[in-house]
Amino acid sequence: MPAAAAVFERWLRGDALPLWSTAGVEGRSGGFHEALTLAGLPIGGVRRARVQARQIWVFATAAAAGFGHRYAAVAERGLAHLLATYKRRDGLFVFAMDSDHEAGDETAALYEQAFVLLALAARGRLDEARRLRDALQALRHPAGGWREAGDRPFQANAHMHLLEAALAWEMTGDASWANMADEIASLAMRRFIDPESGLLQEFFDAEWRALPDASGGLVEPGHQFEWAFLLDEWGKSRGEARARAAARRLYANGLAGVDHHRGVVVGSLWSDLSVRDAVARLWAQTERLRAAVSFGEPGEVIAAAQALGRFLRTPVAGVWRERMGVQGEFLDQPAPATSLYHLMSGLLPLLQRQA
Repeated sequence: MPAAAAVFERWLRGDALPLWSTAGVEGRSGGFHEALTLAGLPIGGVRRARVQARQIWVFATAAAAGFGHRYAAVAERGLAHLLATYKRRDGLFVFAMDSDHEAGDETAALYEQAFVLLALAARGRLDEARRLRDALQALRHPAGGWREAGDRPFQANAHMHLLEAALAWEMTGDASWANMADEIASLAMRRFIDPESGLLQEFFDAEWRALPDASGGLVEPGHQFEWAFLLDEWGKSRGEARARAAARRLYANGLAGVDHHRGVVVGSLWSDLSVRDAVARLWAQTERLRAAVSFGEPGEVIAAAQALGRFLRTPVAGVWRERMGVQGEFLDQPAPATSLYHLMSGLLPLLQRQA
């Protein structure tokens, strides 16, 4: 594990953060590009709010972790751009803007709001965060939780990131976020997680009843790992043994999504744990690693680190392969900026454990 941590730290400190803080930043606005080519060149086009917010969190977290004070300035400039360009009159944030920052999709997706809250936590902007939390009342659902935009309004995924943001705010010392964190964790324990299988499910009806496979049932191993980490963090802070036990079960269920031939986490499963989508994405490998550091034996950590490392072997250091095909081949596509958030959150626990 120390050797793996050293390799990942060199890659993060020496390659990824320098590249994405320069080539990944649009010089005029301070906003962030959606992706870089495998040659490390920016790709233009529509820019989602989630990309802006995630990159703000990445660079603020990098500065706080001691990777370089200069990254705090990158984060702060990006945050100024986000607040000036993406914020709607009602206090919520639009889904995306075009490359000229003049028009875009003004939908207020719950997922985007969760990441703006996380970015604000990383920069300590409490007043802005409280205003956004108040604005989220417009997306409240009578049966609990919040509604997502689009034709599948009842989803676990955005709630996971709202929980992440609420816990991040609690760590700053602001106890007013406890109610949000408690409500989401309770909803997850009562509705999102199947009591028999222990599986975290994704899509629900208006009463938060899981949809069957035939109408949208889905199990994502990466989300089993992600929820496991967050529920365990919440459980530790509350002394909730039941939540921590559920988190360990989620971790075990996530391991059911590891393709042992390729050594990687697959995209999705059916509810009987048979493979639904065998393509492996980078983000799920980072979540496996983070969860393994919390729950796994040393061998599980090493296996997760080895799987992730394969995605980082690129001609230009600092970008990554996003998808691995079913035969172990990597698909030829750009490196999306959104994955740097997963890499940072997945690698830091390993690096901190070895410090």
